[in-house]
Formats: sequence, structure tokens, C-alpha cells
Amino acid sequence: MATIRQRGPYRWEVQVRRHGWPDITRTLRSKNEAQAWASTIESEIARGTYVDRTEADTTTFGQLAQRYLDEVTPLKKGAEIERCRINALLKTSLAQYRVSAVSSRLIAEWRDSRLAQVSGSTVNRDLNLISHVFTIALKDWGIPINNPVSLIRRPRNNKARRRRLTAEEEAGLLAELTPSGDIKYGAGRRNIWMRPLVELALETAMRRSELLNLLWEHVHLSQHYLHLEDSKNSDTRDVPLSSKAVHILSDLPRSISGRVFPISANVVKLSFVRAVKRAGITDLHFHDLRHEATSRLATKLSNVLELAAVTGHRTLTMLNRYYHPTATALALKLG
Repeated sequence: MATIRQRGPYRWEVQVRRHGWPDITRTLRSKNEAQAWASTIESEIARGTYVDRTEADTTTFGQLAQRYLDEVTPLKKGAEIERCRINALLKTSLAQYRVSAVSSRLIAEWRDSRLAQVSGSTVNRDLNLISHVFTIALKDWGIPINNPVSLIRRPRNNKARRRRLTAEEEAGLLAELTPSGDIKYGAGRRNIWMRPLVELALETAMRRSELLNLLWEHVHLSQHYLHLEDSKNSDTRDVPLSSKAVHILSDLPRSISGRVFPISANVVKLSFVRAVKRAGITDLHFHDLRHEATSRLATKLSNVLELAAVTGHRTLTMLNRYYHPTATALALKLG
């Protein structure tokens, strides 16, 4: 039985009561809307299909994303990067919409506007995040919503990068990363950790996160290897160290924190970008060092399984994305 009361010029309160069900109340703008809503709710209750959508109707996507940021993001390895993505989403108009009003059409419009600013791969990463927010809200938080991202067309990902570092570029980059003052990692205006970090990345093909999370207790210089307790794919692995890599690590000062490189990912990003710019190098990212290192290691390790063991790739398909030998190098092998 529905009870409808006028609470103001444009406020009509409707309450539906049914034995065995909690009272359901809603305030609408007109009597006709109130009657239609009450009829729909009574019909759903009679068929046993009623779902309380109050939380979906009163919660904005921004509030949902903020809760995800507080509860889910801290548990992830890529928490720092995801935090930046969510904070950017919170500043968009999408965050102002009620969750129940976020349709596939709205997501598609957001996708198209985003594509005008960034690449397809970046948009897909954002869409994956939005999709997971909706999935967690439905499965873990019990909010009755559909996932609008599952209904839209995805943009194409960018082609895999094939950026190789030339000898001239490497020399220029390392020169710009060398601290002023004492040329051997001494005091100066530039970060003392950046040059050895880049050099070790080129020697080992380690990811930036693996380098920054590395602890001295896991470095075994006398045995020429270091142990990664928790890599990106959650596997542990031992990384063999070349003589040059051992030399790089041996020359590093020890931080009381126990970390080999006691700097943040953001510091690495900013320092690297600035050094690349000063060196006059174009289109070079820190992750390209992993590409370069993998290609260099491939010339020394002809067994692809050995190469994958060093780099930490689970599949040969993934390894193929990073291994980019030059045609000239392959021709020399042919004789």
C-alpha cells in the first residue's frame, strides 16, 4: 500500500509498505512521478524482484571512487600510480553523477573526450580502473549497479614501443645524471642516486619499482646476484649481476633505511625527464631502459628461457614485447 503526501511545492513524499518488507520511502518532484514510482515498486515487490537502489541513487561516482581509493588502492603494488589516476578522475564531471545515472553513453562520451587528450592505451587503463570500481561496488559493497564500461567499445591500444638507446644518447644521459661536484656520486646539485639507478637498470633489465624496493639485505655481491622478494607479478626471483652491476652497487653509499635507492618513484620520474631534456634526447621513457637492457641481454643469453628467468617475464609473448634486436645485429649472427 502506497501513501503519498505533499511536503512542499515540488516535493511529494511516497512511502510503500508491504508485510515482510521494510518501508520504502522516496521524495519526488510531482504527484504523477510519485504515483508512477510507487506503482513500479509495488509491482517489483509482488514479483519478488525488488532491489533497494537507494545507495545507488544517492551515491556519486566520485564518492564511490574515493571509497575505492581509501579501501582498495592501498592493497595494490601500483598504489602510487593508481592514486594519481583516481585523483584525476575525481576532478572530472564524471565524479558528479549519481552512480545509477552513469550509463554506457556517458562513459562513451567521457572516452571520446579523453581520447582527444591522451593515447588509446592510457584511456584503456582509465577504463579498466573505472570498471573495477563498479565491480567492487557491486560484489563487495552490495550496491545494485550495472557496469557501464562493459557495454562500450574500447579504443585501440598503442603499438608496442620499439625505442632503443643509442651509444651517444646513453653517454649524454649519464653525463647529465652525474652529480656536480665530486664526479663519483659525491655531493652536488643533482640527485646522487639517479646515475647508478639508470646504469643498474641497463645492466639488469629490472623494473623501476623493483629497483626502488630493493633492500641491501637481498643484495649478495660476493655471489653476484640479488634477490627480489616481491616483483610486479608477485613472483620472487634471483637476478644475476654482471661485473659492472657488482661494481655499481659496491660504489653506492648505504642508507640507514636499508633501501639500495632511498628515493621515491616521483623523484625518479622528474629527475629522469629533466636529464633527458638537458641531454637533447627525444621520446625516451624510463621503462625504455628495460627494453634496451633486455635486447642487450639477449645477445649474451641465446637461450630464451634463461633470458626470461633474468628479466622476470612469465610468457614468451610478453618477452617479445621487450626484445627488439636490430636487423644489423641479427645479420651479424647469420654471418
